Amino acid sequence: MIGYGDGRAAAIERDTGDDFAAIRERFYVQDGVYYMDGNSLGLLSRDAEAAVHKTLHDWKTLGIDGWLNADPPWFYLGEELGNRMANMVGAASDEVIVTGGTTVNLHALVATFYEPMGTRRKIIVNELDFPSDIYALEAQIAANGGEPERDLVKVRSVGGRTINEDDVVAAMTEDVALVLLPSVLYRSGQLLDIERLTREAHARGILIGWDCAHSAGSIPHAFDAWDVDFAFWCNYKYLNAGPGSVGALYVNRKHFNRQPALPGWWGYDKARQFDMSHEWQGAATAGAWQISTLSILSAAPLIGSLRIFDEVGIDRVRERSLELTDYLIRLVEERGLDQEPYGYSIGTPREHTRRGGHVAIEHPHGAQINAALKERGVIPDFRPPNVVRLAPIPLYTSFCDVWDTVAILRDVVDSGDYVRQSDQRGVVA
Repeated sequence: MIGYGDGRAAAIERDTGDDFAAIRERFYVQDGVYYMDGNSLGLLSRDAEAAVHKTLHDWKTLGIDGWLNADPPWFYLGEELGNRMANMVGAASDEVIVTGGTTVNLHALVATFYEPMGTRRKIIVNELDFPSDIYALEAQIAANGGEPERDLVKVRSVGGRTINEDDVVAAMTEDVALVLLPSVLYRSGQLLDIERLTREAHARGILIGWDCAHSAGSIPHAFDAWDVDFAFWCNYKYLNAGPGSVGALYVNRKHFNRQPALPGWWGYDKARQFDMSHEWQGAATAGAWQISTLSILSAAPLIGSLRIFDEVGIDRVRERSLELTDYLIRLVEERGLDQEPYGYSIGTPREHTRRGGHVAIEHPHGAQINAALKERGVIPDFRPPNVVRLAPIPLYTSFCDVWDTVAILRDVVDSGDYVRQSDQRGVVA
């Protein structure tokens, strides 16, 4: 692996002839911009753009007949896209469905799988969870007659950065009904051991679900092999399906006999949906957890984006991601940015088995560093209290982009530019 001593020229040489160079050209990468925020919103690809234009054309020329005559037919689009995503999460084609949004899908799944009985009422989370998950789980506990302050168990973190998996296992006591964890912590980028924690939960008779918003499209999963009960994720981060795009969920087929707690029109058995019966007959797949009609225009970019993943493969994406994040961490350390006067530190685990797709660069003046980077053309994001997240995305980030980003990290301190920035985050950080 190249390092600081090899110079910027080595990064350029590493990029030359790289098999990802042609993939990068399919994305709208702006000149003079180092886009390091694909873990929040992926860039638009020409493939996704073309898919949107085609969907608009189908709507224009087919009208309502697009439900069956578009290519692919809109009526089955959630199933079609789920089938195409199944391999990257290690699932059967009928266990994944593209539908709803992340928190909507969380509610639909937890309402089904959270069944408090007797003293077994608690839900395990962790204190570093994304807030939306906490809001939803507190509401689900209250809807089931519980008390969130008592029944939502937040596993404490190690220094506000990571979660010790032994602590999660220790919290799996006899009064726990459900575990809901993120695959990757959104601040530090720690990747949890999904296989181990799923096994430990099941050994204690506890169901477990996973929020994979920060791993889907970045890390291969093996949900079936690990016997995961359910999972959900968004498609606008690493999967590059556009702002607020449609979400996705996984249900292990061993649970297909369960009645979804929030049944709706679009989860009906497709063969009988237009019988218009008042007796609900759910699909015999994960499709039963659909609620409302799929937003076709929201799903359209994913059609094109998945074409790229079909070509590259999730294993190669992960390999490249680790190469880029290794390089980023190495440059920060070899250029002395973790020493005075720079004051940066790496908040992300170094081990590949514990690292997601982004690197948490910590600094006491993180909000100001973040603003100074943006002035120089680096697009990161800030997460309080002190984390600047940098995500070199395998499909469109070059090694030279990483080199230049680290050079700018150094220069905003050398020049004092960051000191002149506001220490208040923006409305959207």
